[in-house]
Amino acid sequence: MTEFLCLGFTDNQSLQYVLFFVFLVIYLLILMGNIGMVTLIWIDSRLHTPMYFFLSNLSVLDIGYSSVIAPRTLMTFVEESKAISFTGCALQFFFFCIAISCECCLLSVMAYDRFIAICNPLLYTAIMSRKLCNLLVVSSYLTGCVNAVVQTSFIFTFSFCRSNIINHFSCDVPPILKLFCSDTGVTDIIHFSFATAIVSITILAILVSYTYILVAILRINSAEGRHKAFSTCVSHLTAVTVFYGTAIFMYLRPSSKYSMEQDKIISVFYTLVIPMLNPLICQLFTETAVSVGVQAGLEIPW
Repeated sequence: MTEFLCLGFTDNQSLQYVLFFVFLVIYLLILMGNIGMVTLIWIDSRLHTPMYFFLSNLSVLDIGYSSVIAPRTLMTFVEESKAISFTGCALQFFFFCIAISCECCLLSVMAYDRFIAICNPLLYTAIMSRKLCNLLVVSSYLTGCVNAVVQTSFIFTFSFCRSNIINHFSCDVPPILKLFCSDTGVTDIIHFSFATAIVSITILAILVSYTYILVAILRINSAEGRHKAFSTCVSHLTAVTVFYGTAIFMYLRPSSKYSMEQDKIISVFYTLVIPMLNPLICQLFTETAVSVGVQAGLEIPW
């Protein structure tokens, strides 16, 4: 197998032009929103804090994994040839796997950061030192790299003989597994195990952090303060729920349960829609969190 053919969404030429425009607008919004956030954090010394450090890395990841998918998808709308080389397909999957795994880790790190800021404000500066923040981010990237190396090695060393047609707009796990010559049982186990481990550990960290945060928030006497506090949790957990919900639906199912047409729509959400919404959601989360700190009588060091 030297190349694959990504079918994309439709063969209707008129609809392809419409989708090209829609995807282009979404991708430009992703770049504008996330690059704007990274630039603002970099040039404003007041934002050189752990929380904004993690937000800037989250924006970099959103730019990264949307850029791995979006340009190639846009090309399939306007080019007659939908071919992608075997190496190109493997690299696309590899970098996407790094970014998606690292984003899971960063979301849990951000939850831990908020837990320390709200529940232990006096110790925040001492605990969330520059060294620890760098270590947490580097660990997230290393986790993504290990996951990507293992997954890519197992998937792209198998023989592909059923077809070279990928019924998808990118080189993702579900459609690729359908092209295997041999039984996919071992690959399914490896993929499921690594995906489950990353998702379970990061979700557990988020849930534990927010449990302690909610306990602290419930101690706030002001009704307005509690309302703003719960709004903070809802806004951030909305982003987490959408991201993890789509990822779990896509990757933590038996391969026999996949529906390619349905999965294409789900994939659009976590590859393009979520990166587009994250800057807005994170900004809302930040602004509300400041209000929560004031209402709670806590001097949260931002």
